[in-house]
Amino acid sequence: MSKFKTIALIARQHRTGVSETLASVFHHLEEKKLNVIVEENSAKLITELKTTTAPYHDLGKNADLIIVIGGDGSLLNAAKTAVLHDVPILGINRGQLGFLTDINPDDATQKIDEVLAGKFTEERRFFLEATHHGLALNDVVLLPGKDAARLIEFDIYINKTFVCSQRSDGLIVSTPTGSTAYALSGGGPIIHPRLEAIALVPMLPHTLSMRPIVVSADSHIEIIIANDSETHPHISCDGQPPAPISAGGKITIQKSAKSLRLIHPSNYEYFHTLREKLHWSTPLC
Repeated sequence: MSKFKTIALIARQHRTGVSETLASVFHHLEEKKLNVIVEENSAKLITELKTTTAPYHDLGKNADLIIVIGGDGSLLNAAKTAVLHDVPILGINRGQLGFLTDINPDDATQKIDEVLAGKFTEERRFFLEATHHGLALNDVVLLPGKDAARLIEFDIYINKTFVCSQRSDGLIVSTPTGSTAYALSGGGPIIHPRLEAIALVPMLPHTLSMRPIVVSADSHIEIIIANDSETHPHISCDGQPPAPISAGGKITIQKSAKSLRLIHPSNYEYFHTLREKLHWSTPLC
């Protein structure tokens, strides 16, 4: 018997094919006599169906499993409600890359059946916590505000030890999960998700020798904006609306005690995902 009796569904709005996948998964789960809860805004995509709904923040309250239909961004958002109740999460990819939402929509019902039968792997993905700013499964990013043409001046401390002063467009502080997201675009390393590590990736640094560094996930990171800074930088967690940081302001980042329970199909293999999503197996000619 499956340990997942009540399943919550959440879907990305305004994305081609999402409503069809949502309806298909909904019908499939109901045919199996499972309790299904649909996030209230997602339910608008299948208005012809009668279903129990719940607001976004309560979605994981009474669920044993959350299924996300969308892209990695959709799963990042859903992770915030899943972690509140320590509910595992499974992703069906209706986005672009799909590093986190790794089930193909065409195989969705088959893969869901395998998960319900206990044929899956579960891993923990840790969050970063930025003091006064929230949690990030991917990254905490220091980025320019309105003065986008000016470099940000700031100091970096790790475990109270001074690392460097930096002039750059900003800094990406990334988890292993986020190492294939914004940090990868910034030239950062790919970090295997089982590693307990954090990457600090400078964004267009003025000093060309400035390179990404990887530190222990237990590190205490401080970013201090220069007192005489002429810029007005912002901080954003997982692409959420940025918050301004004043001159002399300090950002404290560390590993959170909270972690996400991420479900994968039994045939999931990390390096296969990298090959497929990053086109490593594409012929050179």
